[in-house]
Amino acid sequence: MSINPSLKSRIYAALIAGCLSSVAFAQASDPAAAPVTHADKKAAKEQSKADKKASVAQAKADKTKTEAQADADKASADANLKDAKKQ
Repeated sequence: MSINPSLKSRIYAALIAGCLSSVAFAQASDPAAAPVTHADKKAAKEQSKADKKASVAQAKADKTKTEAQADADKASADANLKDAKKQ
């Protein structure tokens, strides 16, 4: 089946128009484009505080884990040294 050039052009035009209208609708319904309310600002500020607290807590946990691993490595090295001296 052969499609004549006129029909082909109209199909392409319809596809392009459909894509453009989808993009326009997506931009119009984007919640980020809505005006920011006081409640949104307050929620963002609270979220920022929570993120900072979580970051600090994670850093402390990482430090504790690193220190515990260093202690375990030292104990293992001491035990290996003791075993080597016994032999």
